[in-house]
Amino acid sequence: MSEYSWPDDGADAAARAQAEWTATCRALPVGTQIAGEVIGRQRFGVFLSINGYPDAIGLAEITAMPRNADLPRVGEQVSGEVISHADHNCQVKVKLADWSLHEDSLRGRP
Repeated sequence: MSEYSWPDDGADAAARAQAEWTATCRALPVGTQIAGEVIGRQRFGVFLSINGYPDAIGLAEITAMPRNADLPRVGEQVSGEVISHADHNCQVKVKLADWSLHEDSLRGRP
C-alpha cells in the first residue's frame, strides 16, 4: 500500500463541503485556530477533518511547510491556523502549528 491516500469518503465529503461552503467560510475565517485529524495524504499536502465542522475539508499544503519538516501521517491529530479559502474546490487552507514551531526553532526562537 502506498503511503499516500485520499480520504475514504472523498466524493461524498466533497459534495458535503460544497453544500456547506458559505457557512464554513463564515465559521472559519482567516486567522481562526483549528484542530483536527489527518484523513488523507498526498505528495502536495494533507487533508484534514476539522473538529466541530464535519462538512469542512481542510488542506495543509507543502507550500506552507518549512524545509526539513515532516508531513503528518493519516490519523495524526494536528492543529493550526486558517490561512485562506479555496472557493474552486471548497477547501479550508491551513498552516499547521507544528510547522510554525519548526520554523521558530530553525530561527533560534523558543
